[in-house]
Amino acid sequence: MGKLKSYQEQIQEIVEKGINAAEEQQKKLASKPFDYAEKLESEAREYSVKSLRTRYNGYSDSLFEQLRSLNSRFGNFAADLVAKLEKEAQDAVSETADEVTSVAQSAKAAATDKKPAARKSTARKGAAAKKTTASA
Repeated sequence: MGKLKSYQEQIQEIVEKGINAAEEQQKKLASKPFDYAEKLESEAREYSVKSLRTRYNGYSDSLFEQLRSLNSRFGNFAADLVAKLEKEAQDAVSETADEVTSVAQSAKAAATDKKPAARKSTARKGAAAKKTTASA
């Protein structure tokens, strides 16, 4: 009978240790939300609504200032790009104008070379007409 009593006590000790361990773990787990709530509560006391508004406005102002800066940088980039495109277009127009002028001058020179021959034949026709008129 002494052995049964000993086994009973050992089983009770094992169960007691298990209960104690479970209780300790449950308390640790249960304390987490309360710890966070207490921390949040203490931090919330540090900030008044007015200071929170000031912080929010500061962050907001900073954000919009950064957006304005980005817009300005984009505008400068776009202006540079447009200037380059305009210069390229101007250069292309200038080159085309030079080519047209060159072709026009060549055509004019070719036409000038042909005109004297046409005048000679006109002069010959005019002389022949005078002879015909004088003969008549």
